[in-house]
Amino acid sequence: MTSDYEQLIRSVQNTLPKEETLDHISILFKILGDKTRAKILYALFQSELRVSDIVSVLEMSQSSISHQLRALKQAKLVKSRKEGKEVFYSLADNHVINIFSQVIAHVNEH
Repeated sequence: MTSDYEQLIRSVQNTLPKEETLDHISILFKILGDKTRAKILYALFQSELRVSDIVSVLEMSQSSISHQLRALKQAKLVKSRKEGKEVFYSLADNHVINIFSQVIAHVNEH
Protein backbone atom coordinates (compact mmCIF):
# COMPACT_ATOMS: atom_id res chain seq x y z
CA MET A 1 0.00 0.00 0.00
CA THR A 2 1.39 3.38 -0.98
CA SER A 3 1.49 6.28 1.40
CA ASP A 4 -0.02 9.68 0.74
CA TYR A 5 3.53 10.99 0.45
CA GLU A 6 4.44 8.49 -2.28
CA GLN A 7 1.24 9.38 -4.15
CA LEU A 8 2.16 13.05 -3.88
CA ILE A 9 5.65 12.37 -5.28
CA ARG A 10 4.21 10.41 -8.23
CA SER A 11 1.61 13.08 -8.87
CA VAL A 12 4.25 15.81 -9.00
CA GLN A 13 6.53 13.66 -11.18
CA ASN A 14 3.66 13.15 -13.63
CA THR A 15 3.22 16.91 -14.03
CA LEU A 16 6.84 17.58 -14.97
CA PRO A 17 7.17 18.76 -18.58
CA LYS A 18 9.03 16.78 -21.25
CA GLU A 19 12.80 17.26 -21.52
CA GLU A 20 12.35 19.21 -24.76
CA THR A 21 10.04 21.68 -23.02
CA LEU A 22 12.48 22.04 -20.14
CA ASP A 23 15.26 22.71 -22.67
CA HIS A 24 13.19 25.53 -24.21
CA ILE A 25 12.46 26.99 -20.77
CA SER A 26 16.14 26.91 -19.89
CA ILE A 27 17.12 28.62 -23.15
CA LEU A 28 14.48 31.30 -22.61
CA PHE A 29 15.84 32.09 -19.15
CA LYS A 30 19.41 32.20 -20.50
CA ILE A 31 18.30 34.69 -23.16
CA LEU A 32 16.51 36.78 -20.53
CA GLY A 33 19.56 36.57 -18.25
CA ASP A 34 21.68 38.92 -20.36
CA LYS A 35 21.66 42.54 -19.14
CA THR A 36 21.84 44.08 -22.63
CA ARG A 37 18.98 41.94 -23.89
CA ALA A 38 17.00 42.86 -20.75
CA LYS A 39 17.56 46.54 -21.55
CA ILE A 40 16.40 46.03 -25.13
CA LEU A 41 13.31 44.16 -23.95
CA TYR A 42 12.55 46.91 -21.44
CA ALA A 43 12.88 49.57 -24.15
CA LEU A 44 10.58 47.56 -26.42
CA PHE A 45 8.19 47.10 -23.50
CA GLN A 46 7.83 50.89 -23.59
CA SER A 47 7.44 51.28 -27.35
CA GLU A 48 8.03 49.81 -30.78
CA LEU A 49 11.47 51.05 -31.88
CA ARG A 50 13.86 51.02 -34.82
CA VAL A 51 17.38 49.69 -34.39
CA SER A 52 18.71 53.26 -34.55
CA ASP A 53 16.30 54.23 -31.75
CA ILE A 54 17.52 51.38 -29.56
CA VAL A 55 21.13 52.36 -30.32
CA SER A 56 20.35 55.90 -29.12
CA VAL A 57 18.42 54.79 -26.04
CA LEU A 58 21.08 52.32 -24.87
CA GLU A 59 24.07 54.29 -26.22
CA MET A 60 25.56 51.17 -27.77
CA SER A 61 26.86 50.27 -31.22
CA GLN A 62 24.46 49.27 -33.95
CA SER A 63 26.29 45.98 -34.48
CA SER A 64 25.89 44.90 -30.84
CA ILE A 65 22.21 45.91 -30.80
CA SER A 66 21.61 44.03 -34.06
CA HIS A 67 23.40 40.97 -32.66
CA GLN A 68 21.23 40.98 -29.53
CA LEU A 69 18.04 41.56 -31.55
CA ARG A 70 18.87 38.49 -33.64
CA ALA A 71 19.13 36.39 -30.48
CA LEU A 72 15.87 37.82 -29.15
CA LYS A 73 14.14 37.21 -32.46
CA GLN A 74 15.41 33.60 -32.64
CA ALA A 75 14.02 33.09 -29.13
CA LYS A 76 10.69 34.48 -30.40
CA LEU A 77 10.74 37.28 -27.83
CA VAL A 78 10.73 40.10 -30.38
CA LYS A 79 9.29 40.56 -33.84
CA SER A 80 10.03 42.99 -36.62
CA ARG A 81 8.09 44.73 -39.32
CA LYS A 82 9.28 46.77 -42.30
CA GLU A 83 7.94 50.18 -43.20
CA GLY A 84 9.74 51.32 -46.34
CA LYS A 85 13.44 50.98 -45.54
CA GLU A 86 12.90 51.13 -41.80
CA VAL A 87 12.64 48.02 -39.60
CA PHE A 88 10.65 48.36 -36.40
CA TYR A 89 10.99 45.98 -33.46
CA SER A 90 8.47 45.18 -30.76
CA LEU A 91 7.82 42.49 -28.19
CA ALA A 92 6.62 39.35 -29.96
CA ASP A 93 3.20 38.90 -28.36
CA ASN A 94 1.12 39.30 -25.23
CA HIS A 95 2.89 36.36 -23.57
CA VAL A 96 6.21 38.20 -23.72
CA ILE A 97 4.57 41.42 -22.55
CA ASN A 98 2.98 39.56 -19.62
CA ILE A 99 6.21 37.77 -18.70
CA PHE A 100 8.15 41.01 -18.78
CA SER A 101 5.56 42.98 -16.81
CA GLN A 102 5.45 40.20 -14.20
CA VAL A 103 9.25 40.21 -13.90
CA ILE A 104 9.26 43.99 -13.47
CA ALA A 105 6.51 43.80 -10.82
CA HIS A 106 8.37 41.02 -8.99
CA VAL A 107 11.69 42.88 -8.98
CA ASN A 108 10.06 46.13 -7.84
CA GLU A 109 8.36 44.37 -4.89
CA HIS A 110 11.63 44.06 -3.00
